This record gives sequence, structure tokens and C-alpha cells, in this order.
Amino acid sequence: MSLPKNLGTIDRALRIVAGLVLISLVFVGPQTPWGWIGVVPLLTAFVGFCPAYVLLGLRTCPMKHG
Repeated sequence: MSLPKNLGTIDRALRIVAGLVLISLVFVGPQTPWGWIGVVPLLTAFVGFCPAYVLLGLRTCPMKHG
């Protein structure tokens, strides 16, 4: 069973960038373990689904007509 996509292309790209920036904080900068929270936006970007968007009623992925 696959999850319905609710993230658009720009949203996914921004999540990848944000995730990589946050994870980089583990290795450079303040070197805080809180940077590992960057895994969350990376995972949601690669899967294309954000559970928080369902709760908030948001969707950045265009609807498919068919």
C-alpha cells in the first residue's frame, strides 16, 4: 500500500535543502545533536507524503484529474 502524495515538487525540494542543512549542524557549526531532526523533512520529501499536512488539511501536490 502506498501513501497518497501530498507534497509538490517545490515543497519537496525545500524539504531536502532544509533537511540537509539541519543534518549538517551535527557535523559543523554548533555541532548539536538536534540537527538530526533534519531526517524528518528528508524522509517526507523522499516519500512525498507529510502526515502533518493531513492533520492541517494542506496539500501542495497538484490533484490528478482522470
